[in-house]
Amino acid sequence: MSLNKLTIAAARDGLKAGEFTSVELTESCLSAIEGADALNAYCAKTPEIALEQAKAADARLKAGDAPALCGIPLGIKDLFCTKGVASQAASRILEGFKPEYESTVTQNLWDSGAVMLGKLSMDEFAMGSSNETACYGPVVNPWKVDDRKLTPGGSSGGSAAAVAADLCLGATGTDTGGSIRQPAAFTGIVGIKPTYGRVSRWGVVAFASSLDQAGPMTKSVRDAAIMLGTMASNDVKDSTCVDFPVPDFEAALTGDIRGKKIGIPKEYRMDGMPAEIEKLWNDGAAMLRDAGAEIVDISLPHTKYALPAYYVIAPAEASSNLARYDGVRYGHRATLSAGEGIVDMYEKTRAEGFGPEVQRRVMIGTYVLSAGFYDAYYNRARRVRALIKRDFDLAFEAGIDAILTPATPSSAFGLGEMKDADPVEMYLNDVFTVTVNLAGLPGISVPVRLDAKGLPMGLQLIGRPWGEGDLLNQAMVLEQAAGFTAKPEKWW
Repeated sequence: MSLNKLTIAAARDGLKAGEFTSVELTESCLSAIEGADALNAYCAKTPEIALEQAKAADARLKAGDAPALCGIPLGIKDLFCTKGVASQAASRILEGFKPEYESTVTQNLWDSGAVMLGKLSMDEFAMGSSNETACYGPVVNPWKVDDRKLTPGGSSGGSAAAVAADLCLGATGTDTGGSIRQPAAFTGIVGIKPTYGRVSRWGVVAFASSLDQAGPMTKSVRDAAIMLGTMASNDVKDSTCVDFPVPDFEAALTGDIRGKKIGIPKEYRMDGMPAEIEKLWNDGAAMLRDAGAEIVDISLPHTKYALPAYYVIAPAEASSNLARYDGVRYGHRATLSAGEGIVDMYEKTRAEGFGPEVQRRVMIGTYVLSAGFYDAYYNRARRVRALIKRDFDLAFEAGIDAILTPATPSSAFGLGEMKDADPVEMYLNDVFTVTVNLAGLPGISVPVRLDAKGLPMGLQLIGRPWGEGDLLNQAMVLEQAAGFTAKPEKWW
């Protein structure tokens, strides 16, 4: 077996046992990356940094000083600032930007001895569900049907594709409305969005500050537990980061869920749901029941308002966050003609620097925040958000331990298929995931089986706030019951 195909847990154990070195493990990943340009997953490769970090990790391993991720090669989503390495958020407007600082999450990873293979592509400013809005061009899903190129999902599509194709052992992602869980489901990997405030947002380029949360994308639930344990930390530089102790998530993986109550929300059984997705959901519930859990029908009555509320709140926050990109201090600056002034420079820079989807969302956000519409749209959406959170609170207060839903309304679709469609069609990909962000809850996508076309499908488990340990344990039970081991056949 090629070393790049290992899980984080297996590689960690192999490194500690001296079966191979971090340099050998890293070289295996770098070799795989070099042969995978057709996937377009990496937007910046950092082999020199990777080998230098791998050598340092080997020294730590030899000295017996080996934290959880020591020597493990990872890919980093382009939304995370990495010192001295291009961090563009897949946008032309941040062209040439190399931060002088490290995000808290990536610093935690490097402190734990992890190795950076490079930066992974994404939808521009994390705005998208298909990874087609990146200035680097679309990422291609390693899973394929006939000759059709498929989306890996978004916005963390580069991360998902890289993990699924064994171009890294794990990757960082961010999730604002499903951007970890949806691409994880489309590529047959595991992705967890932690409780809002569990992981620092400092040094992560902001999309919607009250919704964004970083998390790991991995080959197994155990790997997600290991990686989340390092990514999570309290951080005084992020006022939304909560000072809660970070438990040993891997130790929580007992495999015992007897007596746990798993809720099945009736509102998620939507009109037109594909029969395969419904069967997947029913089968997932049966797997958890067979493991000793109690399956309970529940109601989350305000679910139907989640998508419209999200697509008011997220663009509103985006329009505020993206106002800082003006071409003055860093990034792309438009060339002016004679007689043009500062206002012309702002307008031309933003018109050239922001892609169409980002411009669309900024315009929507600016509109809903404007004086005449603030109460009618933004404040109303905030009130709906409070009601959605209350639905979940009541379910958990009634004794529900986790909630099982589909992760996505379908398997991966073709690149370009929705290009000329109504944007709302694309936004509907987030229908099962946005509620989790609006309520600030942890959610995880677990691959369960292949559909009739041979593409992976995933289920989502939603947990109690700060209950990532229990959620990961429930997810591992589902993972083991499903026995999903399929990998994409190499065509790239």
